[in-house]
Amino acid sequence: MNNKAKLLTIKQAAQVVEGVTEYRIRQMCISGELPCFKAGKKYLISENTLIKTVMGKTVAGVQSHE
Repeated sequence: MNNKAKLLTIKQAAQVVEGVTEYRIRQMCISGELPCFKAGKKYLISENTLIKTVMGKTVAGVQSHE
């Protein structure tokens, strides 16, 4: 069992979630909307946190396409 959290850069995070740009991920990090931390100049985001945060917004109706 692998308990390691996968950390993503902004570029990687944008590739994980279709329809969310690198710019939007960066803005979410800066505003605190997306929990992350900085390692040097890079923002690192937990993949699990990214998915929960973005999916939570989709479910809340922010991005519904039905």
